[in-house]
Amino acid sequence: MVGDDGGPRWLDSTEMRAWRSYIVGSALLRQQLHSELSDRHNVALGDYELLVLVSECADHRMRMAELAAGIGGSKSRVSHQVARMEKSGLLRRTTCPGDGRGVFAELTDAGLAKLVEAAPTHVEGVRAHLVDLLDEQELATLAAVFGRMLDHLDRHGTAH
Repeated sequence: MVGDDGGPRWLDSTEMRAWRSYIVGSALLRQQLHSELSDRHNVALGDYELLVLVSECADHRMRMAELAAGIGGSKSRVSHQVARMEKSGLLRRTTCPGDGRGVFAELTDAGLAKLVEAAPTHVEGVRAHLVDLLDEQELATLAAVFGRMLDHLDRHGTAH
């Protein structure tokens, strides 16, 4: 966006406070959730998020491209992450029937066990560090704000 004088539309103090709170708060929240999962269950937050997405799919498997879109990551980054998780026995890659180029990430028994083990810690952290700090109206506002942002980014081809 351009200001009235043709230059950038700088953030005012309220906008800057909101932006910085979001940037720092979301980074610190992710660090905290990662630490809790890593310390208690030896699983990284990013790996946990992949396990959740794959577990929610039919047959506990998901196309790699959909997995990348589901976490807002690049196909290349997710491919490396899945390869690492495959080495640790949490996921395996399988070919898509009828599509020789398509690849699934599939949850292993060990991956499901890790997810079941770590899920209570994760949900407790999400509640303690975010959800329980907000009232119902604030939660609805948060969902609406980020839903609108995701829709905007989807329309511009920059998300998922």
